[in-house]
Amino acid sequence: MGKIIAVANQKGGVGKSTTVVNLAAFLGARGKKVLCVDCDPQGNATTGFGIKKRGIEYSTYTVLIGKSRVQEAVIKTAFENISIIPGTESLAGVEFELINMENRVNRLKMQLLSVKNDYDFIFIDCPPALGSLTINALVASDSIIVPMLAEFYALEGLSQLVNTIKIVKKNYNPALDIEGILFTMFDGRLNLSNDVVSEVEKYFPNKVFKTKIPRNVRISEAPSHGKPVMYYDKSSKGTESYTLLGLEILGEPLELPQKKRRGIFNFKKERQ
Repeated sequence: MGKIIAVANQKGGVGKSTTVVNLAAFLGARGKKVLCVDCDPQGNATTGFGIKKRGIEYSTYTVLIGKSRVQEAVIKTAFENISIIPGTESLAGVEFELINMENRVNRLKMQLLSVKNDYDFIFIDCPPALGSLTINALVASDSIIVPMLAEFYALEGLSQLVNTIKIVKKNYNPALDIEGILFTMFDGRLNLSNDVVSEVEKYFPNKVFKTKIPRNVRISEAPSHGKPVMYYDKSSKGTESYTLLGLEILGEPLELPQKKRRGIFNFKKERQ
């Protein structure tokens, strides 16, 4: 049975979509079947896989409101073992539509249960808000990855998210757990960054990923080409960092292959 992981933080610009796209790419290249669910009206994860949003008939929106089954909304990407349920701007108004619907916090869960056995991992890219879309994602998930910046204000946002997780655990999903807290756009040269990491590790022991995602030009450039960073530049620091994160998720040793060997960077090219 697959594992459903929400990638969530109510603060924007912390690397949620980037993490979904690049973590999925690594796991897909390792032979894992991956489904990404884009719950963000901005549809950044959809764009990150090179999917054109114009003209999409079925999406996360149609799945949530019951206009389509989840199987009808799944699109195979051009990248190895990765499919996606695209996110479109229609999601912007779904909060209001869900208010009067039955089982409004369980709608995504009920749909994903029908395909959970078909995938090794299902990643849900959440919007930068703690509204109905994020609640649906948390109710549907086994665990949550929290990307965050190593900045003071990020600690306040983490506290709010943890309170939301507690409410969801108590009322809807007792099994929900924090998969890990992921520091993104990280600069280890800054004292503040290291102080924030230490503070989070103190309150969340064994919940902070060893891997820190650095600021990296290649990570920023890759979405404009509709590719995960490992398909855009396999030798970049961004590729290395998301490889290490993927190894942590899989519980494998955090060792990169020597460049002269055939290793985890030797993945198939995307389909033309």
